[in-house]
Amino acid sequence: MSDTTKGRNLFHAKVKSVLSGDTLVLASLESGQERRFSLAFVSAPKLQRDGEEPFAFHSRDFLRRATVGKVIQFVVHYTIPTGNKREYGTVTLQSGEELPAACVADGWVKLRDESRRKDMSESSESLLNELELLQAKAKANAKGVWATHGGIIENAHEIADPKGFVEKFNGRDLDAIVERVLTGDRMVLRLLVSPSKHIQTIVTVAGIRAPKRANTAEGREQPAEPLANESHQFVESRLLQRSVKANVLGLTPQNQLICVVKHPNGSIADFILKEGLAQCTDFHSTLLGTQMKTLRQAEKYAKDNQLGLFKGHVESKASSAAEVYATVSRIVRPDTISVRTKSGGEKTVQLSSIRGPKPKDEKQGPHEQDAKEFLRKKLIGKHVRLSTDGVKPPSEGFPEREVATILAGNKNVALMLVEAGYASVVRHRKDDTDRSPYYDELLAAEEVAQTEQKGMWASKAPAAKVYQDYSESLQKAKIQSSVLQRQKKVPAVVDYVKSGSRFTILIPRENAKLTFVLSCIRAPRSARNPNEKAEPFGQEAHDFANRRCLQRDVEIDVESTDKQGGFIGTLYINRENFAKLLLEEGYATVHAYSAEQSGHATELFAAEQKAKDARKGVWQDYDHAAEEADGEAMPDPYNSTTNGTTNGTSSSNNAAAPVKPDYRDILISHIDPATCALKFQHIAPTASHALSNLMSAFRTFHLSTSSSSTATAPKTGEILAAKFSEDGEWYRARIRRNDRDAKTSEVLFIDYGNSESVPWKNVRPLGPADKFGTAKLKPQAVDAQLSFCQFPTGNKGYMEDAVAFLRENVEGKQVVGSVDFVEKD
Repeated sequence: MSDTTKGRNLFHAKVKSVLSGDTLVLASLESGQERRFSLAFVSAPKLQRDGEEPFAFHSRDFLRRATVGKVIQFVVHYTIPTGNKREYGTVTLQSGEELPAACVADGWVKLRDESRRKDMSESSESLLNELELLQAKAKANAKGVWATHGGIIENAHEIADPKGFVEKFNGRDLDAIVERVLTGDRMVLRLLVSPSKHIQTIVTVAGIRAPKRANTAEGREQPAEPLANESHQFVESRLLQRSVKANVLGLTPQNQLICVVKHPNGSIADFILKEGLAQCTDFHSTLLGTQMKTLRQAEKYAKDNQLGLFKGHVESKASSAAEVYATVSRIVRPDTISVRTKSGGEKTVQLSSIRGPKPKDEKQGPHEQDAKEFLRKKLIGKHVRLSTDGVKPPSEGFPEREVATILAGNKNVALMLVEAGYASVVRHRKDDTDRSPYYDELLAAEEVAQTEQKGMWASKAPAAKVYQDYSESLQKAKIQSSVLQRQKKVPAVVDYVKSGSRFTILIPRENAKLTFVLSCIRAPRSARNPNEKAEPFGQEAHDFANRRCLQRDVEIDVESTDKQGGFIGTLYINRENFAKLLLEEGYATVHAYSAEQSGHATELFAAEQKAKDARKGVWQDYDHAAEEADGEAMPDPYNSTTNGTTNGTSSSNNAAAPVKPDYRDILISHIDPATCALKFQHIAPTASHALSNLMSAFRTFHLSTSSSSTATAPKTGEILAAKFSEDGEWYRARIRRNDRDAKTSEVLFIDYGNSESVPWKNVRPLGPADKFGTAKLKPQAVDAQLSFCQFPTGNKGYMEDAVAFLRENVEGKQVVGSVDFVEKD
């Protein structure tokens, strides 16, 4: 203790702030009560708003650095009772240094002219004498305020050009002093932009929002938000009049600076968030970039520990849900997809925190189709990881739906959309926790996309792509069909699945849209509305086609068109005939005539047989033995002799087994003059009697019936009754093709194998299906070829001789046939 403090009361306090080079604000260590305390016998240059005196800042800064935030000892030497009672005295620092002696010695204060008084105590006079000696020395050395030049600092209290200021100092750390703390997230900083220029302005702390303190606005008092005072006190006790670094990021709508405020221990935002005395704000996310992640983690710490504002906080179940593996089955909208989980269930989810292009927005609407196509190419049929972030209640006509983050190959799907400019980021309410965990990255990506004018942020919207529907009329279908038939395996996309064998197809390179029907098969119909009943396995076939084809890249071969403008042909998915896949699952049956005319008969019949053997789908009640007993089924190709082997086994495994002959009684009903191919009927008792009885009833029915002949072209592939020109009798026949000009149809007599062109007047409906249909008796004419024979199809003369020889010797005759090999061709 110095001589100047002897006999006086010694107090302890903490220095809250420094008003000038000679005045401090002290806070009681016990109660926190504040008092103003001035250094005895000295005065410092004044800090004034309308112009600071020379060296005023330097004087205060010397005292600020020495005292703020520190516990000191002080002694009151005298008081001046004018106005507010002011106390004057000396301060002893923890280092032992005394004030105002140190201030005088460094020349930052001057002795008052009226310092000496008649009633001065002995200790005060001793102190004054010491100060006079120190001042004389400082003055002689031109220290501090005694310097002959300098000391003038321009201190502006507003920024003339805030935008220009941000552009100049963006991302740079500026030295600053916290002059005043307004709330937990707003303060007044003195920015030391240069040695001779300072700017004093209000700054918003980046990334956080603290509770508002009580204030009076428009004559009405606004109450404080919960924990507002605690938040304010937390920041004030740590930053008031401390030297900090201010990293300038941007401006608020009120043109106030947004800064990261850092003291030596780090950003104040991290600390206040961990205490639960502030919340993250999304508005600054794009300014902070990756720094926002640190703030989110600090906020999460407060939530997990239920601190401050998050007392009683309970994490939503959705946010803690486990990750699910799924397969993308459909792109519903640019921000909504359907997925199929491992359990086989389907659900529709919306991507968290984003919104696709608005269809009714003239700038965004044209990008909706491109956004869906962007997602389709990246996701359809792919395995993804799905994490549910929340549940959206029903709104705007939409049902309740999950919002989720979806990762495809470790890439955030929503982020990819935003980066490409095909989605905008939703601005959540502060209490909306159903958001993406990648929210800050989404906001940053959106800002980049907007800057680079990507996607829907482009200055000029693209023309909307409109596909030409070639199936809306038969004429348009025929014209486009002729174009597509000349091409093989045309790349296309399945836009919609109408049934197991009927699709809406888009051909991007042709800008074409068409209805596509699978050839060579018939799939059961599915219900088109809730009031309609589906055929057996119709819905299963439809669902199978949806799973395998919807929105997938495919290839198509167009063969013809139907009467409704549909395009008939083959659809390949992953280079595999989809009709074959349907047949293998038992969701379709082979259309025999179409298959025979195509190049796919072998694989289609084999696929159908595979489903029969496994009794799948429509073949669940299939009985092979009963079918053979009727004499209507060909021998099973998987159980008959094949290339010199039996039961489908290889010759190496069955080398010693003798080949069992397969002799059958048959009648050669027709010989094809172009190829010498045979048509025959089995002469098994059950088969021959069944055909004789049916034909007898068939002739009687059509001789006695008043059924009229068809006036229009019959449908290709339809089974009707046709009059044979040679004997004038009526037979069952299948329509192969029509000549509309001549009004004739080429028909195949299905029980005998011959064909001819018949006028439409000689074609009529078959009659009762339960009596004459193929369900009652299957077509009896069976295709066959002579084993090991190759006929001279290239030589007309020799071919005619070969046909004549066969007709003379076997046509119309009962013979014994030795079956060497059976294939469904």
